[in-house]
Amino acid sequence: MTDMRQSCKGHLNNLKTWRNHIRVRRLCRNFVLPNNKLREFMNRISTCIDEGLDKEKHAKATIKCWQTYVQDMPTGNEKGKYLALDLGGSNFRVLNLELGENKYFTMNQKVYACSKELMTGKGTILFDYIAHCLNEFVNMEGLKSNTVMPLGFTFSFPMSQSSINKGDLVRWTKGFTCEGVVGQDVVEMLTKSINNIPDLKINICAILNDTVGTLMSCAWLNPKTRIGLIIGTGCNCCYLEKVKNIKLYEGDQTKDEMIINLEWGAFGDNNELEDFHTKYDKSVDEISENRGEQIFEKMISGRYLGELLRLVLVEMIENELIFDGTKPSMLDIPQSLTSDVISLIENDPPGTYTATRKFLQGIGVVNPTDGDCMNIRYAAECISRRSAYLVAAGLAVILNKINEKDVIIGVDGSVYRYHPFYHQLLVDKINELVNSGIKFGILLSEDGSGRGAAILASAVCPLE
Repeated sequence: MTDMRQSCKGHLNNLKTWRNHIRVRRLCRNFVLPNNKLREFMNRISTCIDEGLDKEKHAKATIKCWQTYVQDMPTGNEKGKYLALDLGGSNFRVLNLELGENKYFTMNQKVYACSKELMTGKGTILFDYIAHCLNEFVNMEGLKSNTVMPLGFTFSFPMSQSSINKGDLVRWTKGFTCEGVVGQDVVEMLTKSINNIPDLKINICAILNDTVGTLMSCAWLNPKTRIGLIIGTGCNCCYLEKVKNIKLYEGDQTKDEMIINLEWGAFGDNNELEDFHTKYDKSVDEISENRGEQIFEKMISGRYLGELLRLVLVEMIENELIFDGTKPSMLDIPQSLTSDVISLIENDPPGTYTATRKFLQGIGVVNPTDGDCMNIRYAAECISRRSAYLVAAGLAVILNKINEKDVIIGVDGSVYRYHPFYHQLLVDKINELVNSGIKFGILLSEDGSGRGAAILASAVCPLE
């Protein structure tokens, strides 16, 4: 933590500040993961991935390694107009993309809100609403004709696929609890809603999640892309696996590879990460809507990083390590801090705390000392670095598994995009952990969940 050491130098000039900082370091020590601990993590996640791919062990595996049935990668020569639907949170998007020569594309889109009532009501009502929005968008774009429009459906929830256009919901996440959907084919449900609207001619020719979309979008630009990663509100990863290693697969053996959707956020659901789990992680899990599930995701993703920081700050205050023990009332509110706060704090140059002070003033802290700010930054760094290092360790496992000399990792997500050091933390730590001789690059995905869905639709339903 070079930045941390630099920022500490000028502020440990009195005994109280020094003692408090030592105690803060002790309080945060379980977030700090040396490489030997990360290699132990790598061994465990590698074992779980192998179990997910295995026919006999799949049912009990926490990393499910779902088959996506995506076996044709983009060539970069895809052409035509395609619709895309991106559902993965409280807003969803409908897109009209036209792919042209030389990787040229145009895109129009509209964002639709998904109310709390829709997110927690009947599934049929949710899909009827989505179909209504599709109809509105198609009319707005002037796309209604006798031609059936192909659509790629990005559905960013755990699902089990039996073909490229059939996906059964395994469980809802991200605040959705719609009844009557778990265990059902969401493509079939949405198709029924679409067919109830006269003159709306849409063929959902592919369903995918956002990580697959990220991989496809980046592969369209760079054919060396073999891995897709989302690290934002949630976290997930997919990669190209050799068909011969997918023991579950009983389909077409003439194609060598298939994209595997890891759903690695559930790693730890069988207590595989118990010794990595801090008391703060346990508190986050206790108050979550899916207690005991998505354990790995709760340690690394943007939805939970701010809450981890809040819990650490509360304990620091209760131990009179910051603010002379005076706690702002806002910090008593669960989930009152977002991951944006961590990015904001770490964006301050080492030894300066302009943004940190502004944040603290916003929650009611009057005249925080440099020592207060230094300790808060240290806690933020510990939390964000643990996230980056665990993700890096997981990626190193996948790179080792692919075992190719030059691999591109397509990445998207708010944590990766907006944290000032996340990219470099990933790169540096992967280099420390990956097998020698493997080179990799990271490519930021531009709208993988939208453009990637359209690119997949173009591969499955090519237009003449």
